[in-house]
Amino acid sequence: MLIVFSGLPGTGKSTIARELARRIGATYLRIDTIEQALKNSSLRIDPVDDAGYAAAFALAEDNLKLGRIVVADSVNPVEETRAAWRIVAVQAGCDAIDVEIVCSDEVEHRRRVETRTSDIMGLRQPTWSEVIRRDYRPWQSERIVIDTAGKPPAQTLAELFERLPSLSIS
Repeated sequence: MLIVFSGLPGTGKSTIARELARRIGATYLRIDTIEQALKNSSLRIDPVDDAGYAAAFALAEDNLKLGRIVVADSVNPVEETRAAWRIVAVQAGCDAIDVEIVCSDEVEHRRRVETRTSDIMGLRQPTWSEVIRRDYRPWQSERIVIDTAGKPPAQTLAELFERLPSLSIS
């Protein structure tokens, strides 16, 4: 199974995706990590354009074909990348579930964006102005929407598990 997390920076997406992957023993693929590695490589790819997504799609497909559950973590702002993740699942012969993480409380969302630090060396976090100006298009496909506003990560993760009944917490 491929579980694709999407959402704007600062919504809690990586926190929830990483913990889900840990609890179910899934392979965790984070676009920020891949893109920063490309920037730091001897190729010095900057901007990375679609290279980070292309690498993640290939890694996801390899792991899915091995029978692994894959949790993918990216902003995933447009229908083209959302559809591309679903194609990866089809090519690997497995199901895909889209999860969009939102923070409906603008004050809380802004505070998160303005106070967080990066856990990836060299990654510059976007400013609040960059987050709200980001081209993040409305969804046209089915997905699970999880709102993290006013909830600790453990509560949000429990809500997600309720909506993903085929997964068990280890």
